[in-house]
Amino acid sequence: MPELVIAIPLLYNLRRSKSSNTVKEGITEADTDPITAEAMVENSISRDDITIVIPTLNEAKAIGGLIEEIKQEGYKKILVVDGYSKDGTPEIAKEKGAKVIFQHGKGKAGAIKTAIENVQTSYMLIMDGDNTYDPKDIWKFLAHAKNYDQIIGMRTNRENIPPIHRLGNWIITKIFNLLTGANLTDICSGMYLLKTETARTLEIGSTSFDVEAEIVMQTEAEGQITEIPINYRKRIGKPKLSTIRHGAKIIITTISLARHYNPAFLISLTTATALIPGTIIYLWVLYRLMFQGIWHSGWALLGTALIILGGQGLILSTIALLLKRMEKRITTILKNQNNKKP
Repeated sequence: MPELVIAIPLLYNLRRSKSSNTVKEGITEADTDPITAEAMVENSISRDDITIVIPTLNEAKAIGGLIEEIKQEGYKKILVVDGYSKDGTPEIAKEKGAKVIFQHGKGKAGAIKTAIENVQTSYMLIMDGDNTYDPKDIWKFLAHAKNYDQIIGMRTNRENIPPIHRLGNWIITKIFNLLTGANLTDICSGMYLLKTETARTLEIGSTSFDVEAEIVMQTEAEGQITEIPINYRKRIGKPKLSTIRHGAKIIITTISLARHYNPAFLISLTTATALIPGTIIYLWVLYRLMFQGIWHSGWALLGTALIILGGQGLILSTIALLLKRMEKRITTILKNQNNKKP
């Protein structure tokens, strides 16, 4: 009997040690041989189902190395959409084995529209050609591609983003979330995956870097969107983005699109801002009455009217947002039912 009592703890420790070693071995294997998207998710798309789209404009210093990295990861379909570079970018891209076409239209938006018209695969992944985005992250998009219309690469290590850009991205994303009811963290990311079928339904009207916000707004309103974490590297070459100028343009584009896709919410939210001056006026009237004995009936009436107007706007904006979310849930259910039909 004593032998049995001793044997049970020994057996338990042996099994615990073996289990611990198995976990450690698993971690080691994962580090040396990263799990593939195909192995992680059964319905993952393959590398042949996707075209890597790279919009370029004078990216000769970065484009060659970037294409080499993409090819090393096993992606063969690489489409460079060039904005008539003068530094030899198209020639370098061709030498490295990428297909090169020249865009129509202005800016990055023109390059993306051109890509959408020319992509032959079911999915397209857009990434900037300045070396900031890591091709080693592409497999993460493949793992979830079938379930979403757009997948945004969420930049997690932001030390390579200038502080002023970080602040601008944060403000823009917060305004976007406020106007749409979304819960995204990086709508300005330059690396994202789109279903080609969805991309061809987009109505792209922008001409610059605000195209990302426009695509996200339309996809979020009518489809399914998610984010995955990605690495963000130092840029090679001179930056083309002006935080203040392009940031203001992105905010204006977001407000304009919100008016189109959720006008009731935008108008109601704008009306709700009347609460701010109404509250200030009313507090001033109360201060004058309590501490100076002066009653301003006209200002009190104005303050009351603004508070009532703002309160109604706040209630209506909340209802509009709830209705929009309900509409999206119903659309998602109908899409899923249609996909299940033989």
